[in-house]
Parts: sequence; C-alpha cells; structure tokens
Amino acid sequence: MSKARIILKGEKPKDLDAVVSQILEIANVLKMKVSGPVNFPRQKLQITARRTPCGDGSDTYEHWEKRLSKRLIDIEGDEKNIKQVLRIKVPTEVFVKISLQ
Repeated sequence: MSKARIILKGEKPKDLDAVVSQILEIANVLKMKVSGPVNFPRQKLQITARRTPCGDGSDTYEHWEKRLSKRLIDIEGDEKNIKQVLRIKVPTEVFVKISLQ
C-alpha cells in the first residue's frame, strides 16, 4: 500500500471542486482510503501601485488583488489504482502537486 498526497491550487473554487469530485469518484469506485478534501483558507495577494510615476498631481493609487484557494487530499491504495487517479484531466487554471510516500 502506498500513499499519495495531492495539493490543488487555483483561483476559481468551482474548478477545484470539480477536480476533487472526480478524484473522489474514482477513489470510491476503486475502494481506496481517502481523507479529505481539506479546505485551506483563501490566500490573498495584494498589490498597490501609484498611478502617475512622475509624481505630478494628486496621490492616486491602483489596487489589485488575486485570491488563491487550496485543497488537500490524501489517498491510500495500490500503485495501479493511484496511477488511475493521477490520469484525471485537470483544467489549465488548476495547479496540482503530488507527492508519493
């Protein structure tokens, strides 16, 4: 029995939940032990920049924000079954990190 830890990151929580549901469906069909999904707090990346670079005029600023969501899933099963889970189609907006133990 081997373990796989899957960490999913993305801007849209709906895309993450779609990938998580696919993983859970395959794991339930193959009767694997699954713990998760664990929802992590949303990470906010903020940038504040001045509108006019020369410094003339009033002090006006622009604000940008990017929000990242995370999910964690642990799967325990045979290597053949874990390989089938890893073949899931993932949207381009979702980043996947897999560590095998």
